[in-house]
Amino acid sequence: MRGGGRSCVKIPLVMQDPPFSVTHELAGWDLFWARLETIPGRDEALADLRRRAGERARAGWNGEGLAGDPTVAALRSLFRAAGCDPTRYRPSSEALIRRLLKGDDLPAIHPLVDLNNCLSVALAVPCCIVAEGSFTPPVVLRAGRAGESYESLRGPFNLEGKPLLADAEGPFGTPITDSQRVKVTGDTRGAWIVAYLPAGVVAPEAAAKALDDLLAGAAVATVAENGASRGEAR
Repeated sequence: MRGGGRSCVKIPLVMQDPPFSVTHELAGWDLFWARLETIPGRDEALADLRRRAGERARAGWNGEGLAGDPTVAALRSLFRAAGCDPTRYRPSSEALIRRLLKGDDLPAIHPLVDLNNCLSVALAVPCCIVAEGSFTPPVVLRAGRAGESYESLRGPFNLEGKPLLADAEGPFGTPITDSQRVKVTGDTRGAWIVAYLPAGVVAPEAAAKALDDLLAGAAVATVAENGASRGEAR
């Protein structure tokens, strides 16, 4: 699996804040942030990483027992607290793992998106890739309000009651599906990866370690900087 190369940021014993303001209005969530810069020419290593992610999912879970996984259960509880039914609007990580358990493979989309999907499977938490420069801090993690919506990667998406990230322009991401505004393209060379973590279940330091391990297997990017924003306990 090893493809050479490491991320350039060492994992701190205590994760520092991200380099911009993030306010948590929703209790029980931590966010791991890492700014990535792409490295071209790693297609073979990345294909192996996607394959191994599917194998790991099928070895670690089954469809019937997935809801009982502590991380999955914690995320479902956080969704309900925000006002969202997680069986109707599944966390993107749970939806991804369920597809893998049916025998599907992770598709090749974009090196950073593929890395993001592998991290989501490794941690069993929603992760998203946000193109650098597509949002403007400060950022807030809150529940969607009545009447809020955006054009998501799936099409029009009602945000009421959904956990979401927003800047001054409005919502740009959820742990379900992200907005068109922040998506990466073939020209994207820098992006932020964001992992939505249930506090006390998956630590930001564990997310940093998992990302570092993935990049050791497929050096598709370097980590220019990282950090964690933490919410209040529930």
